[in-house]
Amino acid sequence: MKNGKISIALVGAGRARMIHARNFAGSVPNAVMSAVADPVEEAAASAAAELGGCRYVTDYKELWKDDSLDAVVIATPTKYHCKITVDAAKAGKHVLCEKPMAMNVEECEQMEQAAKEHGIKLQMAFMRRFDAGFLAAKEAILAGSIGEVVMVRSNTRGPSIPKPWMYDISKSNGPLAEVNSHDIDSLRFFTESEFQSVHAIAGNYRCPDAKAEFPDFYDNVVMIGEMANGMQGMIDGAQGVRYGYDARTEILGTHGCIYLGKKNENEMVLATSDMNQQIQYVNSWKYLFKDAYLAEDLAFVNCILENSEPKVTGFDGKMAVKVVDAGNRSIREHCIVKL
Repeated sequence: MKNGKISIALVGAGRARMIHARNFAGSVPNAVMSAVADPVEEAAASAAAELGGCRYVTDYKELWKDDSLDAVVIATPTKYHCKITVDAAKAGKHVLCEKPMAMNVEECEQMEQAAKEHGIKLQMAFMRRFDAGFLAAKEAILAGSIGEVVMVRSNTRGPSIPKPWMYDISKSNGPLAEVNSHDIDSLRFFTESEFQSVHAIAGNYRCPDAKAEFPDFYDNVVMIGEMANGMQGMIDGAQGVRYGYDARTEILGTHGCIYLGKKNENEMVLATSDMNQQIQYVNSWKYLFKDAYLAEDLAFVNCILENSEPKVTGFDGKMAVKVVDAGNRSIREHCIVKL
């Protein structure tokens, strides 16, 4: 610890990563940002400067030499999550891991085992579980406000064209992983059940550059699921939609429905004399879930200080990866996959 605060390092200095880092640097009272690790020195140096001049390294293994360091935020490409988490656990550093947790279930189990063996906290970064609207919805469900839950539908659609490395499903696990991991976790959260079977269909509608070299790449996916408790689930995901960032959830009950998700930052809808309505969509998840990210980061620090179980565990991350694997198999083999 540094000055009585949890000392945290950031591993991976990209856009999603800096949300956590800025929170720990200025908005989480019991935390301090101590270092940044990124193999691209320019990115590491820029992030460190933005965070008040903390030190930076290009090899994350250098962090393990710092005895005052308590925890790391792992926000690298997914294929590195397992190795870095296991190394962090061996060094006695707690881990906040961005989604997707890992490339496959076996890697997730290695991460869980390392955390257990070395006594560190492993929290998955499913920030929607900390969103005020999601928590209010969960309370309404538990209070019986919509009767028994019948179906949960969740979508995430992003405006930008995928990065070229995402075209290779063997390296990215596709949009089901990169885009819909949060939706999968939302269905588990609201149904309080596991997926029993899934059926997914997908296609590439917006990325012609990927078709020749990566014919199995998809930028649009729809997946239906049957939960173990009999509830129904539906997910859709898309990349490159251009119109904005769109994340919404509906929870349908036996006598009511809950709607979650806003399209724009300021909630303003303009109705004009030509009988049209205009809504300006937000262009990034960073704005819609800003408060949820902060609540998530506060919870991570608190579970370290209180020596309590993280609110979102490695098991939650593993179950999402398991569903991604099943969904991708369903797409490849054009079949229902039982989990």
